[in-house]
Amino acid sequence: MSNVVVLDNGAGVIKAGIGGERDPTAIVPNSMGRPLSSKKWLMADQLLSPDVDLTSATARRPFDRGYLINPDLQSSIWSHIFSNLLKITPSHSSLLLTEPLFNIPSIQRSIDEIVFEDFNFKALYVSDSPSLVHLYEASRRPYGLVSKAQCSLVVDCGFSFTHASPVVQNFTLNYAVKRLDLGGKALSNYLKELVSYRSVNLMDESFLMDHVKEELCFVSLDLPRDLHIARKPGKDNLFRCTYVLPDGITHTKGFLKDPEEPKRYLPLYDEAPQQVAGEQIDMDQLENTDNSEDRNRNNGSKIDLTKNEFGLTNERFLVPEMMFRPADLGLNQAGLAECIHRAISSCHSHLHPVLYESIILTGGSTLFPHFAKRLEMDLRPLVPDKYCLKITTQEDPILGVWRGGSLLASSPDFDAMCITKAEYEELGSARCRKRFFH
Repeated sequence: MSNVVVLDNGAGVIKAGIGGERDPTAIVPNSMGRPLSSKKWLMADQLLSPDVDLTSATARRPFDRGYLINPDLQSSIWSHIFSNLLKITPSHSSLLLTEPLFNIPSIQRSIDEIVFEDFNFKALYVSDSPSLVHLYEASRRPYGLVSKAQCSLVVDCGFSFTHASPVVQNFTLNYAVKRLDLGGKALSNYLKELVSYRSVNLMDESFLMDHVKEELCFVSLDLPRDLHIARKPGKDNLFRCTYVLPDGITHTKGFLKDPEEPKRYLPLYDEAPQQVAGEQIDMDQLENTDNSEDRNRNNGSKIDLTKNEFGLTNERFLVPEMMFRPADLGLNQAGLAECIHRAISSCHSHLHPVLYESIILTGGSTLFPHFAKRLEMDLRPLVPDKYCLKITTQEDPILGVWRGGSLLASSPDFDAMCITKAEYEELGSARCRKRFFH
């Protein structure tokens, strides 16, 4: 049995397990939470317990804006995972760890101290996410383009950032990586704002709104049409859904009032959608129109906000829309399609055709329905006609990085790639890190 611990240390979710296995042992939040009714902090898997009421719970995360800011908190969460979930002895194990692209040296030193001084791991290998995703996809299809050309463009939509990263021969081309400062956290925060303004104040409900986002949001393939439908009253509004808040007595988790409601819009997408890319829409005007109509409708029907539920309509697709058109929401950034185009344009022209044909989507934010289809619609006008465009979503975008790490950890060359505890003690963090080529 392998004694390599593989730790995909995401800012939102940690995936941890033993190298060589297909799936991680633990998939848990990289955070601590304290329910209102308790003085005790819960961490990782404890936050997932069906009995725990996380309504208005205080949350603490070791990461902020994609980078580790609280090493002590991260060490506590790792300790819980190693001892209670993986049940391993670190001093008898090696560690394969993922870290964010462009991690700064002071954070790297803190991580090395935790690994070798707090936990006494035998050896450490640090990797970035794109190279592991590429490795896994190349191994899954040994006769596919990614494997034959040893080249891909990995789009990782994570908790804090989205990166478009060209990978060649299992090495990420750092000079060509482009970043969008949007991820799952920003989308959840935007959903909080929309719902709190229109219905009921949920600005403190981080855990709850993550669930609402994951259950109800989708990517629009025809924004003008969907916005028009979202303003219709009653049953003509195919997007309207009702979400029931936890009451802390009969149920401690939120849930959909009607599980079939979120699917009512799907027949719209059986037809060929209009082209979204390039259309100019005044989002502020649409938002204001919709807000006023919402308010008028609410006033007319005298919705009782003391009820333990709220409705969603256009919030369901306006939230993921941030990824594709951040400028419409006042963010001075390019959208995802432009981000990918710039990343590929930064590479040698000989790589362009194969990169456009081997775009791999990974990360939890790519799980929104129609994400890949919309990205292709936005990207096609930016790509020269002579190039094919192929976008592949990983079979499980949340586990793709970990599975690549598990594959690498079980390779015969892995031990030679690591830095050992003795090397760390003799040479120090900075010199040892040079071995990882980041």
